[in-house]
Amino acid sequence: MSSTVRGARARARIEVTAAIKEEARRQLAAEGPTKLSLRAVARELGMVSSALYRYFPSRDDLLTALIIDAYDSLGERAETAHAAVADAAPVERWVAVGEAVRGWALAHPQEYALIFGTPVPGYSAPQTTVPAAARVGLLLIDIVRDAHRRHELEVPPLTDELVPEAVRMGADLAPDLPPGAVTALVAAWSQLYGLVGFELFGQFNRVVEEREPFFRYAVTRLAHGVGLS
Repeated sequence: MSSTVRGARARARIEVTAAIKEEARRQLAAEGPTKLSLRAVARELGMVSSALYRYFPSRDDLLTALIIDAYDSLGERAETAHAAVADAAPVERWVAVGEAVRGWALAHPQEYALIFGTPVPGYSAPQTTVPAAARVGLLLIDIVRDAHRRHELEVPPLTDELVPEAVRMGADLAPDLPPGAVTALVAAWSQLYGLVGFELFGQFNRVVEEREPFFRYAVTRLAHGVGLS
């Protein structure tokens, strides 16, 4: 088989894969992940089901691909925002990452719901999703790590009962950081997504009117809670 034919087939596969994912995202937006069906995707694309299975053997394989794409898109948005302020103070860099997460979520609500909303019944995300899912968290760790290297990090205190868990988390996630800093990071990381989720899913309705300045205030408070000054 010539390299030209192989190249044409590879391009065709990329195009069909992209079309499958796009239709799946449309169905997610319309009906949610629990009703995602390979047969329905194939029907909308004018494909026979057996042809689609050559690209995604199961619904879970398709869901996994969509989840990885969503995490990568979010991670890229956050990394780009961070790169634009790479020379700024740690708090400014932290806020930039937080605002990038919020901006991406508001622009991609269904994808945000897919990765941070209600778990899909019967689906368990495989380990292949971890590298993409970790991109934002690794950015936040790098910001705190940089402040620690500069001796600009005020490590939050720990309760005695939390010390063993803090040591375990520190060893797993960032052995070069004090366990107190890692514990505060995990708390702030989860609270960041909680803030975004509250806005995205309507819990701030009739509570917070000026969403952008409120978010900036809240995410700055999270930075201070981690020990960034």
